[in-house]
Amino acid sequence: MMRATLKRLPSTDQGTTGILTCEDFCCFMRELPWRDNIQQKSCIPVGEYMVVWGNSPRFGMCYHVTNVPNRGSILIHSGNYTGNMDKGFKTHSHGCLLPAKRVGILDNQEAGLLSGVALRELVSFFATQPFILEIQNASDSAVPSE
Repeated sequence: MMRATLKRLPSTDQGTTGILTCEDFCCFMRELPWRDNIQQKSCIPVGEYMVVWGNSPRFGMCYHVTNVPNRGSILIHSGNYTGNMDKGFKTHSHGCLLPAKRVGILDNQEAGLLSGVALRELVSFFATQPFILEIQNASDSAVPSE
């Protein structure tokens, strides 16, 4: 089974950016800011998770990140914004992971760019097979673990 690593950069109110790598595949991954693993407000804790292909009522067939403590329905889907809505930022994520080819600015907010392209490449690379996702902090100042 393949193993992917997501190395997160420090989290801000505009979201958390990480770099997902597995063999010769690489993309950015955007998530919500770290907010103590609160459902629909926070990125998920550092750790290892099984990622499986399955159906979502909203997004159709997509990857699901499973066994996240105290959380459910965490998907990998396309989208741009991952900001803290309580602080006035836009978000397309309510705890999910959003792949991106690049990170930049949209409407004066940090965002993932070319997300649909990155998602199609990710699905093609993993070929809808399950994989293990290891989430790590790139530095001690990044998202804390639980």
